[in-house]
Amino acid sequence: MTAATSITVRVPMKIRRRPGRKTVVTPIMEDGQDDAISTRADPALVKALARAFRYQKLLDEGRYASISEMAAAERIERGYLGSLLRLTLLAPHNVEAIVEGRQAETATLPRLLEPFPVAWSAQRLAFGIGGASAWHGRE
Repeated sequence: MTAATSITVRVPMKIRRRPGRKTVVTPIMEDGQDDAISTRADPALVKALARAFRYQKLLDEGRYASISEMAAAERIERGYLGSLLRLTLLAPHNVEAIVEGRQAETATLPRLLEPFPVAWSAQRLAFGIGGASAWHGRE
């Protein structure tokens, strides 16, 4: 009779915590670098971005004369609408990262609705893409 043997398989992965759930982030080796790719985009962030660009388009087309008029017509709070519209100022690389689920762990919807730098280079640092993460000095 032979002795029982066991095999241990190690799969490198990270658990990313998002409000209300956890997601698995699996690494992909490319050119010797260990890049993590999220398994899915955050639906709340994607929906907020879609709404922001839709509302901006309505303003640009002249359908509404002001944010106040749009907020009343869309039945949402004016302050929230203004915060959403600010998302249209995100750098294209940040928008792309959110849609593809590659945004930094600190880039949650409540945090994105807070004021953020308008300059794209400053956003890169604030969101931890291509540099140290420093969101107005918060961790």
